[in-house]
Amino acid sequence: MNETTRPNPVDPPNPTVGPAEHHQSMLGMITGFWISQIIRTAAALNIAEHLNTGPQTAEDIAAAEASDPNATFRLLRACTSLGLCTHANGWFTGTELLQTLHGGAANSLRSFALSQTSPGLWLPWGRTTEAVRQGCPQPGAALGTDIFDYFASHPEEGALFAASMTDLSAPVIAEAVPAIDAGTAQVAVDVGGANGAFLLALQEQNPNLSGILLDLPHSIDGAVRAAARHNLQNRFTAVAGDFFKHVPEGDLYLLKYILHDWADPECVTVLRKIRESMRPGGRVIVVEIVLADAGQAGFGALMDIGMLTMTPGRERSLEEFDTLFEEAALRRIRVTPLQHPYAIIEAQAY
Repeated sequence: MNETTRPNPVDPPNPTVGPAEHHQSMLGMITGFWISQIIRTAAALNIAEHLNTGPQTAEDIAAAEASDPNATFRLLRACTSLGLCTHANGWFTGTELLQTLHGGAANSLRSFALSQTSPGLWLPWGRTTEAVRQGCPQPGAALGTDIFDYFASHPEEGALFAASMTDLSAPVIAEAVPAIDAGTAQVAVDVGGANGAFLLALQEQNPNLSGILLDLPHSIDGAVRAAARHNLQNRFTAVAGDFFKHVPEGDLYLLKYILHDWADPECVTVLRKIRESMRPGGRVIVVEIVLADAGQAGFGALMDIGMLTMTPGRERSLEEFDTLFEEAALRRIRVTPLQHPYAIIEAQAY
């Protein structure tokens, strides 16, 4: 870029924001990991569940959780500073924000809070500088293996991660499912579908649709239990397998938050396996972040650093998705925007 095309790097002056405000803003960013661990501890001690029944004292919660009363008070005080609680005369009351840490809430992020701060994700994030310098993921250096093999050997964390993806997906699924026309499809295959939330929601909307979930073994039991809770076990099958080697035959293939985990060659391999198994007239439904330009990337840009640090993958623009489809003998036929920065991208065979 030459001098005549270089954008002005200086924002217009804002007289209401000075050095002190910038100092405080940066301090909040730097100590963000403190907040993450406070939220993790609030989730682990079931603070939202305890305060859901009404005001409680720190001693009440400490007795129920077998935690130190004084330390529990200090935790609740910190939660109050974050807007999770209010406090009066020794009694703490939960706020609506705290409800997002309640495991039974419709918009729960409890599993996501616990998973993101667990060793399998927390330790590689400590090597983000190395990820940027080296241009490669860091679980191998931090954990001794890639993240998916780590989850396979740490099944409790693997199951928690699968549940956390359901947490993160819930609002997107609620918006995406009504926008998907299953048409005459008889079998939908959820490729890497974790606990099956996306597939099960689509089946509930389409009573004649059978579903197959394909994922690694640590996710299968959770998916089977979820199907039973939805009373869909008679038309739902969970299959343990490797989507780089084979995917089941079907009419409609669901790929939610899968392609961003992988580099381009691996994505093309998965899409080709789908193309090989797809019945005539079948479609691929991709739900992913779609990146805008660098000045408007927002949450997508932050998630992309997560992909850089944790996986070989990346977030992509629509044009980059088109390239993947083309190399797998597929073509994009439709894009449906969802809550920013997500979208449904549909493709079918040439």
